[in-house]
Amino acid sequence: MSSVIALYEALASAPDEKTRAKVIAEAFERLEERYPHLPDLATQGHVRESELRLQKEIEQVRAGLRETELRIKKDIEQLRGEVKTDIEQLRGEVKTDIEQLRGEVKTDIEQLRGEVKTDIEQLRGEVKTDIEQLRGELKTDIERVKTDLLKWIVPLMFAQVAAIAALVKLL
Repeated sequence: MSSVIALYEALASAPDEKTRAKVIAEAFERLEERYPHLPDLATQGHVRESELRLQKEIEQVRAGLRETELRIKKDIEQLRGEVKTDIEQLRGEVKTDIEQLRGEVKTDIEQLRGEVKTDIEQLRGEVKTDIEQLRGELKTDIERVKTDLLKWIVPLMFAQVAAIAALVKLL
């Protein structure tokens, strides 16, 4: 506080205006030396002005965010619709493909059944032919065995009869 009183006394004792102006200038110089950041200090008006400017910018950012949010929501809904459409389209295509494959599989199964039936009938014919051939061969073999047996049995019977007759004669 002494510096303020000293300033007052210097101003009061100054003989003329020029000396008073010099005292005031020296006071400002000491003030600037003591507080070098004084020109950078903000006043209440500056702070209030900055606060109002920031509030305005915040409101603009909020409005921009709302617009962006609405645009994003719109885009999301549009994408949902597109995805639903694509899914329905794919479902239809898959159903068509499934039905087409079912028809192809049924056709292939019927074709295979026909081929299997044909193969079975062919095999039955071949088996019948083989069985008939084997029967013929068996008949031939049986007839040959009969003939061979008769060749041996008839002479053996005559030899047995002759042996019995010789035994009867000896007794």
